[in-house]
Amino acid sequence: MGATRRGILSIAVAALLLAAGARVTFAAGAAEISSSARAALSKLYASNPSAKTIGSKAKGILVFPSILKAGFMVGAQSGDGAMFKGGKTVAYYRSLAGSYGFQAGVQTFGYALFFMNDSALSYLDKSEGWEVGSGPSLVIADDGFAKSMSTTTLTQDVYAYIFNQKGLMAGVGIQGSKITRIHPK
Repeated sequence: MGATRRGILSIAVAALLLAAGARVTFAAGAAEISSSARAALSKLYASNPSAKTIGSKAKGILVFPSILKAGFMVGAQSGDGAMFKGGKTVAYYRSLAGSYGFQAGVQTFGYALFFMNDSALSYLDKSEGWEVGSGPSLVIADDGFAKSMSTTTLTQDVYAYIFNQKGLMAGVGIQGSKITRIHPK
């Protein structure tokens, strides 16, 4: 099989896998998205005390409880989430990403973005689709960060926690992710 044919097949497989998961994700209504996001955030807080500390200081928390990622050389991922301010759901967002590189597999995971100041939240609202990697500074919080974290070290605009990883996705790739506001029923 030629390289071009394999590439086309890879794109088709990734698109089909993503579409299958996207139908379930995109079919969710506002109440279901909010409920799933709230449950995921509670579970994250229970398993990671540093997330709870950051959450208590955040101006807003955007939680994507379930992102589906699939690919073989070419990959895609998608999922819906809810923004919480003061413990209340105030908006809904969709995360979409594409990637290309040495990768193969299917994976689900969730992630939470903790917006630490009003300017980061404003950027998300005004950007008509925030491309992760542009705009406010983003720090992925891992175990090492959590051990050295204190209220004086929280100096970045946005902190991200990735959780509930399931499945197998192997490889390295170039990824671009975009977060856009949606209006589910």
